[in-house]
Formats: sequence, structure tokens, C-alpha cells
Amino acid sequence: MGAQWKAKGKELAANAKGKLFGRLAKDIMIAARSGADPASNSRLRLVVEQARKVSMPKETLERAIKKGAGLTGETVNFEHVIYEGFAPHRVPVMIECLTDNVNRTAPEMRVLFRKGQMGTSGSVSWDFDHLGMIEAEPAVAGADPELAAIEAGAQDFEPGEDEGNTLFLTDPADLDLVSRALPAHGFTVLSTKLGYQAKNPVDPANLTPEQLEEVEAFLAAIDGNEDVQNVYAGLGA
Repeated sequence: MGAQWKAKGKELAANAKGKLFGRLAKDIMIAARSGADPASNSRLRLVVEQARKVSMPKETLERAIKKGAGLTGETVNFEHVIYEGFAPHRVPVMIECLTDNVNRTAPEMRVLFRKGQMGTSGSVSWDFDHLGMIEAEPAVAGADPELAAIEAGAQDFEPGEDEGNTLFLTDPADLDLVSRALPAHGFTVLSTKLGYQAKNPVDPANLTPEQLEEVEAFLAAIDGNEDVQNVYAGLGA
């Protein structure tokens, strides 16, 4: 479906865990700007739940909340930047960064894109849908994702990252509305975010194993950058 690219293999997955904690810490800091209490800050509550799901250390989580809420005296100033272009073999990619120094991030992205092709703003984004993405798990036995999607107002649904979970896709403006409606239809919301999904993903069957390996290596290198939050690749499952 051309959804978010994920690291493959045990070694990559292990390395990705530390990276995931760093990304979640940034999300927590940004969410905590609106208040340090998850009970009264729904965005923070969801990110905290995500962090606990992947066993983020409690000290790391609490430090991120305090820093984001301004309780440590430190200033949190991240800028949201999107880079787009092509991985090897014309696989379109969109990369979301949260950076405290664009003058550092931009040249690093240019270097990483040498094995692909960096595009200008809009060069590939036209071929991606900007969507609300809600990952949820059944809260009751027999919960029907299709019925839940219809009744909660989601545009579509597909299997989630973990077996048994469902990814509900929404119009960006409906993300909060649908996420609040899903529990009434038998699903517990695990995470919510705005993201990108390719309209016309490249079929991996049209690439040789060597070409696919080049694409994966390129995406892994991009994903390894400390400022990168999400990598969306137009590559089918």
C-alpha cells in the first residue's frame, strides 16, 4: 500500500528501538507544550501510551514531558520539515523531520539523497495522500473493523503493524473525531498521527532482488538520520 517504511531484520529492528525512543521523546516534548498532564492533554496521553507500549524507560518519558512543558528551564524548539524525492529505481519517498537546526539537517539530507534523487517541494507529494492514521486493537471479541470504520467516519481501513490490529485511515480534519468515536465501536486506539500514503506504489515484483536491496539500503540510511521522524515510501507490500 505504500505506507510508512519500517526497518526489516533483527539487527535493524534492534537499532531502531533506540531511534524510536528518540522520536517518541520529540513527540512527547511537542505534545507537552499544551500541558504536562496526560489526563487533560489528549495528544500527550496518546503519545505516552505509545511510549509505554514499546517499554520506553519511565525516566526518559518523564524527562521529555517536563522538558516539553518548560518545567526544566530548557527551551524546546523543533521545526517540522519535509523532504521529498526518489530512492533508487524511481521509488518515491517523503521524509518528515523534526529538527532544531535546519542548517544541519538540509545538507545531511542532500548527502543521503546522492544514491537517489532529491526533489523540490511538490515533486512527489502529488502522488501521496495526506491522511489521518489511527492504529487500534479490538477491545471486544468479534469487533468488526469494516463496520467500525463506517460508523466512526473513517475513509478506509487496512491491517495494522501488529497482527490483529487495524489501521484506520481518515481525512486529516477528521483524525480526532474518528479516534474518539472508535472506542464506542469496539476498538482501543493505540496511536494517532497525520501521515502519507502513496497512491501508486511501485510493485516490488517489478524490481530484481538486487534493486530491492538498494532501495532498502537507501531507506535504512535515511531512517538512521537523527532528525528523521517518519519515512514514507511508495513501495508496495
